[in-house]
Amino acid sequence: MKIADALALIRPIPDFPIPGVLFQDIAPLIANPKAYELVTKEFAQTETPFNLVAGVESRGFILASAIAIDSAVGFVPIRKAGKLPGAVIKREYGLEYGSDSLEMQVDALTHVKNPRVLLIDDVLATGGTLIAALELIADLSGEICEIAVLLEITALGGRERILAAFPDLKIRALVKI
Repeated sequence: MKIADALALIRPIPDFPIPGVLFQDIAPLIANPKAYELVTKEFAQTETPFNLVAGVESRGFILASAIAIDSAVGFVPIRKAGKLPGAVIKREYGLEYGSDSLEMQVDALTHVKNPRVLLIDDVLATGGTLIAALELIADLSGEICEIAVLLEITALGGRERILAAFPDLKIRALVKI
């Protein structure tokens, strides 16, 4: 199997979660162990070394935790509000179809010296979710090495929004639609 074969397993689901949204279902990809392995190994191939992998709830968790295990580094969850115990920091953001907020525990990056973070999510759409995640990591003194996503919906301009806020950041998308 090649990476293109793995990515071809992603299936579009129209009108989910609301009418007008074309949801990209990664379940067939992660159900195939060879495809899942190819994708996570591809994500781990960064130009800048990392010592933590952060994943955005919820599908980012699935990808990021596998990358962390395979790379022998820690995993840091970036969760929706109210899901993490203890002291947290929070960022609100806009979505393609609404708004939400993300949180990180204030000590999430303290277990490694000079945290260098690979940030993983499934989709780059408007960029709001990833900008919130980047701000949380930066607020906790983490260095963002790179963002990697499965899919980028280019028409929504998320890459441009992220680069306006973080101009030197490398963003990789395995598929652009």
